[in-house]
Amino acid sequence: MIDRTRLESICAEAGEIAMRQWPGAGHEVVSWTKASNSPVCAADLEVDQFLKSELGLLLPSAGWLSEETADDPARLERELIWVVDPIDGTRDFLGGRSGWAVSVALVGNGEPLIGILVAPAREETWSAARGEGAWRNGERLCASTRSALSGARVPVDVLPKEDGDLVTVYKPNSIALRLAMVASGEADLVATVRWGSEWDVAAAALIAQEAGAGVSDAFGEPLMFNKRDPQAFGLLVSAPGIHEAAVRRLGPRAADHVARPR
Repeated sequence: MIDRTRLESICAEAGEIAMRQWPGAGHEVVSWTKASNSPVCAADLEVDQFLKSELGLLLPSAGWLSEETADDPARLERELIWVVDPIDGTRDFLGGRSGWAVSVALVGNGEPLIGILVAPAREETWSAARGEGAWRNGERLCASTRSALSGARVPVDVLPKEDGDLVTVYKPNSIALRLAMVASGEADLVATVRWGSEWDVAAAALIAQEAGAGVSDAFGEPLMFNKRDPQAFGLLVSAPGIHEAAVRRLGPRAADHVARPR
């Protein structure tokens, strides 16, 4: 269907473009704040433009959905679509920290078919294809075998009081990398009870799923992509043995929040 070697090369080059502006390597980058009060920088836009051009040449029939491109409803008519976050974890990028990644997913019929995360500041490339497993730098990934929710490792800064039985671990700003930590067994649970965007998680959700993790929204329902409104409420990615328990714990909280204005 697609030249995977060329796809991986394009994603790697996108990571190199970002690295040439990464403050952690001593470079300067221009940044500002979007209307949503989230940061964006020149590297975001440069990577976005590069990927849109190169992925468009690689698969001209595919649509396009990206954080840094105005949404075109014509994507809904396409069988395949690229779902891209040119720099996921911009705050870490701007702060010179390594917790950011270029995220690229190819979605078909609402499901990710291929997912790639390039984290050049960490010298990591994560990838998955539906039905073929997940990999980091050539090593096959396998989610944790934890069976008890209590003691689960969560990449967060601070846990709510009601989750005091869980354990905090290092948290990259990139949510995609946090999901990848579940895929690699470095974390047991990532969960949100807020609105999020498809481009944040499309690639990483497939990587986690192909590594054997449980992947759903906060209510335990499957994630769907390329929706008319590319937003979703809540996310739950975990070791498979604790997924049901995590849904039982977080579902009521999600229900309390879902009706609130965005």
